[in-house]
Amino acid sequence: MTYSILARDPQTGELGVAVQSHWFGVGPIVPWARPGVGAVATQANVRVAHGPDALELMAGGMTAADALARLIAADPGAASRQLAIVDARGGVAAHTGEACMAYAGHVTGAQVSCQANIMASPEVWPRMLEAFTTAAGPLASRLLAALDAAEQAGGDIRGRQSAALLVVPATGEPWQFDVRLHVEDHPEPLAELRRLYELQRAYELAGQGDELTGEGRHDEAAVRYEQAFALAPDNHELLFWAGLGAVQTGETERGLELVRRAIALQPGWAQLLPRLSGDAAPAAGLVCARLGLA
Repeated sequence: MTYSILARDPQTGELGVAVQSHWFGVGPIVPWARPGVGAVATQANVRVAHGPDALELMAGGMTAADALARLIAADPGAASRQLAIVDARGGVAAHTGEACMAYAGHVTGAQVSCQANIMASPEVWPRMLEAFTTAAGPLASRLLAALDAAEQAGGDIRGRQSAALLVVPATGEPWQFDVRLHVEDHPEPLAELRRLYELQRAYELAGQGDELTGEGRHDEAAVRYEQAFALAPDNHELLFWAGLGAVQTGETERGLELVRRAIALQPGWAQLLPRLSGDAAPAAGLVCARLGLA
């Protein structure tokens, strides 16, 4: 009752998994990944242990193909399961048991595997691969494009409920990730997953702005806050910092209007504004004076 895609980005070495299902909370069940090791999707009559077990086998030196063969050979329920693995070198292996409910199957490509079961059409997984291989942008965006293609091809015969996106860097600690988003229960989980992904990108830019502010590079920070606001224009926090940034870079009237809008959405910003030091927000004093909050 799931369709998923896992892949390695040959340019960055990132590893990722994206999944959608008509089942509550698919995120903690299907996708697994570890920096410098590999990524796994375990689904159908899911055996959750196949996720961490496959990662451990690859961390110990096995290829994706060897890890999959070991796990399937030792699994008495393999006929009703799907399991796909990609290793840190880009090797791919996938299994669809003969007892998986139709339509079910998988297709692999260069450093990518798409798999699905209980689908409305056997076109789902081939369409996912086509969408992924023709999409542009970072790995996470291309994984999302594959999920959209699956839905357009019919998707899960029972409908939609939950979705998840997991991307880890090429190297790092086992707990590190670039993207880890779950939509546990939603009438349109793919739309919500994409919204969360865009919001994460916005907050990453805002976080860069905070780092630049800490280094005293306020004009550069203002640019990051503006970029963050552009990705999430309805977010009052990003609206507030973009407003201060606009004042910082000389767009005083526009910046004041953005801050006013943020305060209208969340009056607490009016209380925070006078507390900001000149080091944290050089424009805060001017904004306070113009808004009568000094």
